[in-house]
Amino acid sequence: MMTVIVIWGVGAMLAAALAGLVAGWKNRDYSFWMAWCFVLPPLLVWLFILPKRQGPRPRRPSLDELDRMENRDMPH
Repeated sequence: MMTVIVIWGVGAMLAAALAGLVAGWKNRDYSFWMAWCFVLPPLLVWLFILPKRQGPRPRRPSLDELDRMENRDMPH
C-alpha cells in the first residue's frame, strides 16, 4: 500500500510540473493547471487537448487589487 501512495505522489508532482510547462506553452493560467493536475494528474491529458490561446496570458489580480475591488463601496 505504501508503494502505491509513493507512486501516486511522485506522479502528482511530475504532472503538476509538466502542467506548468504545457500551460505556459499554451498561453493558459499555469498556477490553475498546476494545482488541478497535482490533485488529479489525468487532467494533464485534457490540458494537452485544449487549443493554444491567442493574445496575452490571463492574469489573476494581486491580493491588493482583490481587496480594493471587494471594499470599494465601504467607507474608509
